[in-house]
Amino acid sequence: MTQTKQILHNERVDFTCEKLVLENGLTLLCAPMPGYAGVHAVYGTNFGSVDRAFTQNGKTVKLPAGIAHFLEHKMFENEEGDAFSLYAATGASANAFTGFDRTCYVFTATQHIPEALDILLSFVSRPYFTKDTVQKEQGIIGQEIKMYDDSADWRMMFALLQSIYHNNPVRDDIAGTVESIAEITPELLYECTDAFYTPGNMVLSAAGNITMEELVAAVERQGLRPAAAPAEKLREPEPESIPRPYHEFTMAVAQPTFGIAFKERPVSPAERFRCDVICDMLTELICGDFTPLFRRLYDEGLINSNFAGEVGSGDDYLCFFFSGETSDPEKVRSELLCEIARLKKEGIAKEDFLLCRNLMYGEAVGDLESIENVATTMAGCEMRGETLFEQLEVLASLTLEDVQQTLEQMLCEERSATVVIRPAQKSKG
Repeated sequence: MTQTKQILHNERVDFTCEKLVLENGLTLLCAPMPGYAGVHAVYGTNFGSVDRAFTQNGKTVKLPAGIAHFLEHKMFENEEGDAFSLYAATGASANAFTGFDRTCYVFTATQHIPEALDILLSFVSRPYFTKDTVQKEQGIIGQEIKMYDDSADWRMMFALLQSIYHNNPVRDDIAGTVESIAEITPELLYECTDAFYTPGNMVLSAAGNITMEELVAAVERQGLRPAAAPAEKLREPEPESIPRPYHEFTMAVAQPTFGIAFKERPVSPAERFRCDVICDMLTELICGDFTPLFRRLYDEGLINSNFAGEVGSGDDYLCFFFSGETSDPEKVRSELLCEIARLKKEGIAKEDFLLCRNLMYGEAVGDLESIENVATTMAGCEMRGETLFEQLEVLASLTLEDVQQTLEQMLCEERSATVVIRPAQKSKG
């Protein structure tokens, strides 16, 4: 059932993990960590909220927004009951999450590891849907969607994405809408699991007090079979322009929230991870808490400690976000754009680059001390065609010139969009 095991070792940090691809296509990743009592396991599929259409066996299937997240909820139950009850009996703590490009099911345990692995693999690999259970979940997730509607940060992120993308499904809420999830049927869910919840599209990753042999044994107990036919994801073309340069709305917030997003051209899969590392570094060099911009705005009372930048990237999208609470959104936007222009013109200070690179390298090394971070990172990297040590190697070889060159090509004002959430006026009673 197995192929040759690969031993992946990084000399810089003296850390080893193992990789094994089974005959059914499932990729196993294991990082035995001596001295750790616990195990963290991740069972992930390359199926997320942006996957909204595919072909299989000559049939094209279009999916409503939120179906990947809906599946995440439904995969915790079958004819025998719900997985959480079974996990509780073993002492394991379980959860799951859906992102733009993946869905992952996880558990952490210190005992009864084989039993916990059996629960994880059996529920996720053997879906069970009925009309009644789907209708019940539609009500539950509908309430969750309404709850997220009250989150300013969540609303800000998707308002920004909707401002810079015309067609890319990344612009749609991961949970969908009450209207979109109403379109979900058991038949549609089974089509998704047949297409994407198959060994060749999935990764089982574990770290801590565990061996590769234990993972192999768990998979063998389930008898997982490969997919009868591969599925091909379909994507809509996305123009380079942005649909909405400015958007403003009101919510029940204490003070205004400002956000600006920059739409970038996606890079090739081979370049993506290196690009992501550089882009992450750029957000820190522009508005990290050690930068002149952050200190100036903070000292003037225009931002608080939550003001930050982040990067969003996938197979066919790449963008920057900068956001936070501020009493003067227009001033903060102007200062941010001026700082980006200054760094492009004058260049990034070498000492700032070295400080940022060292901080990021230190964080990456520190992550290798956490079984949760190791297992999650191994799974995520594998699903993107990378390895656990990719970030360390990129950071070790990165130069100031690399970062400066990327900055000069990105973060252009003409491909940016601004969103402001203003406090709703209280009615006089």
